[in-house]
Amino acid sequence: MNSARASTARFVATHSVLSLDARHPLIAKSLVDVQEMHRTVMSGFRGWVEDGAPEARAQMGLLSTWSVDLKAAALVLVVQSRVPGDWTRIPREAFTTAPQLITVDRTFKSGEVVGFRTVVNPVHSIQPDQPAPGKTRKIRTAHMTPKHVKRWFSQRLQDDGEPAVAEGGIMRIGATTNPDTLGIRMLPTVSSTHRSKPVRIGRAEIRGSLTVTDPETFVGVLSNGLGRARPYSCGLVLTR
Repeated sequence: MNSARASTARFVATHSVLSLDARHPLIAKSLVDVQEMHRTVMSGFRGWVEDGAPEARAQMGLLSTWSVDLKAAALVLVVQSRVPGDWTRIPREAFTTAPQLITVDRTFKSGEVVGFRTVVNPVHSIQPDQPAPGKTRKIRTAHMTPKHVKRWFSQRLQDDGEPAVAEGGIMRIGATTNPDTLGIRMLPTVSSTHRSKPVRIGRAEIRGSLTVTDPETFVGVLSNGLGRARPYSCGLVLTR
C-alpha cells in the first residue's frame, strides 16, 4: 500500500440544473442530434476561452448528463463546470423553471461510502474480421448488454492499496464496490449526422454505492469524467 497516498481530497465545481420543455424546437433538436445537445451545453460558457481554442470543454471542466420524461415532455440537463454557466442564450420559453446554479464543495475521505449515478459510453476495442490491407487498427464499439457493462465498470474499480492505473492502461476510479449491487440500465443510442463521419454513441446508466479508496483519484474522476464521449453527455459521475 502507498503510505504517501492522501486520506482526503476536496472537490469543487458548479452544477447548473436546467429544467427544459422537450417540445421547444431548440430542445427537441438537441434530443434528436447529439451534436446539437453539445452546442446547447457549450452555449452557456462563451467567452471563458478564446473561440476555437483546443480542448475548450476540458479547460472549463464541462461535463453533462440529461434525462427525459417523454410523457411529461420534460428534459432535465445537469452541467458541471469549473466556471459558472450563463444560460441567457437559451430562449426563456424553453425553460419550465429558472436555471439553478449550485456550488459543490465537498471533501471525500478514504473509506467513505457514497451513492452515485453515471451515464457512460462503455466501449471496448475489437479486431475487424477483414481489416483493410496494411491496417491493423482495432475498432471501438460499445457494450450492449448489462453483463458486459458491469464487467467494463468492474475493471475500473480500485481496491484499497491498488494503483490508479490497471493493466492495459485502464484508469481506475479511486473507489470500489460489490459489482453485484450495481443497477445497470441500457439507454438508447444517441447520434448525429452533422459530420461526414456519423456519430453514434452507445450508453448505459450505472447506479449504486462506492467506497472511496483513493480520494485524489476519485476526485479526479469526478472532475474530469469517466470513459469516452464526454463531450456528448457521457462520463459525469454524480454523487450524493
